[in-house]
Amino acid sequence: MQDAPKHILVIRLSAMGDVAMTVNVLRAFTQQYPDVKLTVLTRAFFKPFFRDLKNVSVFHADVKHKHKGVLGLYKLAKELKALKIDAVADLHNVLRSNILKTFLFGIKTVQIDKGRAEKKALVSGQEFKQLKTTHQRYADVFKTLGFPIDLSNPNFPEKKPLSKKGIEIIGNAQKKRIGIAPFAAHESKMYPLDLMQEVIEQLAEKYTILLFGGGKKEIQTLTYFESQEKGIINLAGKLTLDEELDVVSNLDVMLSMDSGNAHIAAMLGVKTITVWGVTHPYAGFTPFNQPEDFCLLADRTQYPKIPTSVYGNKFPEDYKNAAGSIPVKTVVEKIQSVIPA
Repeated sequence: MQDAPKHILVIRLSAMGDVAMTVNVLRAFTQQYPDVKLTVLTRAFFKPFFRDLKNVSVFHADVKHKHKGVLGLYKLAKELKALKIDAVADLHNVLRSNILKTFLFGIKTVQIDKGRAEKKALVSGQEFKQLKTTHQRYADVFKTLGFPIDLSNPNFPEKKPLSKKGIEIIGNAQKKRIGIAPFAAHESKMYPLDLMQEVIEQLAEKYTILLFGGGKKEIQTLTYFESQEKGIINLAGKLTLDEELDVVSNLDVMLSMDSGNAHIAAMLGVKTITVWGVTHPYAGFTPFNQPEDFCLLADRTQYPKIPTSVYGNKFPEDYKNAAGSIPVKTVVEKIQSVIPA
């Protein structure tokens, strides 16, 4: 590749799960093209996601202050041009990134094809089939830039030693550790909390349960779960993202909704069981490198319109608790089946 780019700007500003999904693609890229530098444009909070990637740096987009609005994006473009980037991989493809790219004129740019027409057909019931995964859509952007990426034999970072604070909170590994992240952006994507409590309490008899979440209301719920049984530890609000990633890397399995925590665990090579309500893996958001049967799906005989939307924000009122059609026993047994003896 004589005139191939040597320094690619990768744009993915949000949301947490979508940013986490870039990591395994970028890791494969850096291993397959070690001479090409990558700069990831994202929010400062997500910087720890990229900490193990060689030849990858993170540029902080301050979209609420310094880089806000059209003038702010113009300033951002000037700062990025100073880095001598020679290609742009836009993995976000939203209004903000499209405006930014107009200020980066003269630099080759390729943006993700989100497959909106296919996804519309899926959620409208016209077609019910597996669509291209988001990871592959990201990889396709690099292929168009001249860098095909093989995602079939991934590598993952080693487990991180826990910080002193981490050990103080969760203790040493006397039992297998299960991470549980019961929340999602929309209630329609969540396992009903009364059923989740049953799952947690059954598993706590044999395993250490580490609860993940954030926000005042979520922390209150997780604190209540923690109070019900020994061996249940609420981590919400107690660790930095760096420290939380260290803990996740030491899990034996993560149970999550179709949400960011699932992608964080999968990003680190942790076995990840996901519960699906009104969304469905066919839309392409299955956590990276996880077996198909790690996705526990709502009963489509009861809820035939699933998936009602790609993101879980649109659904008939009586579909709100669709994930509750998955028996507690099914969730518990699936987790136990994948934990090493």
